Parts: sequence; C-alpha cells; structure tokens
Amino acid sequence: MKTRGAVLREAPAAPPYARSNPLVVEELELLPPQGGEVLVRVTTAGLCHSDLSHIDGTLRKPSPLVLGHEAAGIVEARGSGVTELREGDRVVFAFVPACGHCTPCLTGHSARCANGNAANMKGELLGGGTRFRLGGSPAYHHLGVSAFCERVVCAQESVVRIPADTPLEIASFFGCAALTGLGAVFNVARVTPGSSVAVFGAGGVGLMALLGALAAGATHTFVVDPVAAKRQLALELGATAAFDPTAGDAAARIADALGAPGVEFAVEAAGSAPAFEAAIAATAAGGTAVAVGLSRKGANVAVPYGPLVVGEKTVRGSFMGSSVARRDIPRYIALWRAGRLPVERLVTGSVSLDGLNAAFDRLANGEAVRTLCTM
Repeated sequence: MKTRGAVLREAPAAPPYARSNPLVVEELELLPPQGGEVLVRVTTAGLCHSDLSHIDGTLRKPSPLVLGHEAAGIVEARGSGVTELREGDRVVFAFVPACGHCTPCLTGHSARCANGNAANMKGELLGGGTRFRLGGSPAYHHLGVSAFCERVVCAQESVVRIPADTPLEIASFFGCAALTGLGAVFNVARVTPGSSVAVFGAGGVGLMALLGALAAGATHTFVVDPVAAKRQLALELGATAAFDPTAGDAAARIADALGAPGVEFAVEAAGSAPAFEAAIAATAAGGTAVAVGLSRKGANVAVPYGPLVVGEKTVRGSFMGSSVARRDIPRYIALWRAGRLPVERLVTGSVSLDGLNAAFDRLANGEAVRTLCTM
C-alpha cells in the first residue's frame, strides 16, 4: 500500500522551518499489519513540542523518521490475533505501547513499559521492525505512531478504542496533551478539592494541566508563561491569575496573590530547568512539584537543600502523566462530555501535511497552543 507522510530526514534543522523544510511529504510504502497489529487511517494529529524537539535536535531518533504521535483515526484492517478491535472502530493513539507483561506494566506503571519504550527508542513497533519503506529502505516510526501520515500500521497496544460518536478532532487531544497534562494532575500530584495549583508553561500540556486542576476542584490556580496570548487564554479558561516570568520573581508573585508562602501543587510543563526551579520555589512546605516537560540532554536542576528537607517538599517526575492509557483516555473523554474539559478552546489553527513546517514555526515562536493537522 502507498501512503503519504511527513518525513524528517535530518536533525537538527535551522529555523525558520518554512524555509529549511525539515519535514518533506513523501510517498511511502506501507507494509500490511502483522500479528497483533492494525492498519489505521489517521484523521487528525496535533502538533506537540515533543515533535518539535525532534526537529530542533533536543531529542534524537533514527532517521528517516515519520513524525507525529498525538492523533486519532479509524481502524481499516487487522492482523492475526487482534480480537478487541474491529474495522471501523474509532481510536486514539497512545505513544507508549504497553506490552502488559513487563514489571512496570504488571505494577500499574505502563507509561514506563520496558518493551514499549525500548521499541520507541529504536523507532520500531512493539513487535519489532518497521512497516514503512522509503525508496526500498526502512523508514522509522515515531513513538509507535507516526501520526503525520495518511495511514499507519501500529501495534494494537498503541491504540485505545473510543465511543463511535466522539469527534476525531477532539479525540486527538487525548493521545498526548491529556495523558500528559491531566495525568500529572490526577495521577502524580493528586490535586485535591479546594487546593492551590501553579502551572509553569502554557502550551497544550500546561493548559491541559490547568483544566485538570480546575476539574479536580482546585480553587486557586496560577499560570506562568512569557507569551501574553497564552496568559490571556489561561485566564479565560479559569485561572485565578497569570504571570510573565520575565517580569519578576514568579514564585514571589504567586505567594503574594495567594496570601500564603506557596501553592500546594506546582506543575512544570515548559521543558526548562529554570522553570522547574521556579516551580519548586513556588511550592509551599508539604507541597508537591511535578516535572512534566522534556528538557535538553544534560539539563540540571538546582534544588535548595534546606527548604526541601525542613519544608518536606516532594519533587516528582511525570512521564505521560503516569497514565494507563486504556483506563485514562475513556475517563478523560467522559470528563469532556460532561463539559468539564473544554479542550476545543486549545485549538489555535489547522493545517494539511504540506503546511507542517510553517506550523512548527508558529509553535516554536509561541504563537500556537495546539495546531491540528487534518489528513
């Protein structure tokens, strides 16, 4: 089968990406699904900073790489042994395929699946190897998904079936932004009703964390981001206040607004060591600071030793929101249906495959929260 996809051949690429064109839409050969795999027609894919991190060289995978990982689509064919999915099912992709039998999976930590993450690092599917061919040679999968492609083959563990009436452009959010941002709030920080929360970074994941904090019943919520339009959107979504980190000590300003030494929960979603240091500083004694963003290799965080000990602060990492995709995605969609997660407010544009490079410029410049690529 032939399919069109956005291929990253070399990284890092020089901005502006509309000029350097790191992503080239190529015609790929797509091999049929093997045992335990499905063929999915991708309908909508979100542009995430994790994708941008491969373009700018922050993260590295084998190349040529068919990029994209936050998406929704429709199952078109099944390999042998696939019993829980049918042709025509609507699905959301999960960017860590959980094997179900490694120690992390068996202990409820499928985001850390040893086999799924090992396959992702190699640019392969959970069952091994690649199903893309470009000029007769293998092309690699991005996180088992490769969402910037009209059709993909993936492991059945890489998709979660959703109700047939779920709009696919909405569903795509739940494959990364929701799993990561909401999971950081619900699964890791465990935000409680009436509590105070600060979110550092107001991209798709950060604003999803804000929505999660509001859904969990937090009554004082603060957002820190240098982009004025994102701060304004955070206020419209329900944040108590929003601060520019370049305009002074954000932790001190949060404490002044709250009338307390700090917040009970802080979530860093900027992928920045200084942002996480500020999040720790903004956390009150007994509170929890959670790092969500993916930073450059070698980035280190300085934590004041005394306040950490005397204040009994908790510092946590959160990958994919410590989510169990098949458990959490349906729950989050149910919250959206109940009107408690207005994720559609995060959409700041849409493009085709051919418009991806310019759209990543807008993401890199802070102009976009979530741009949707429609196939």
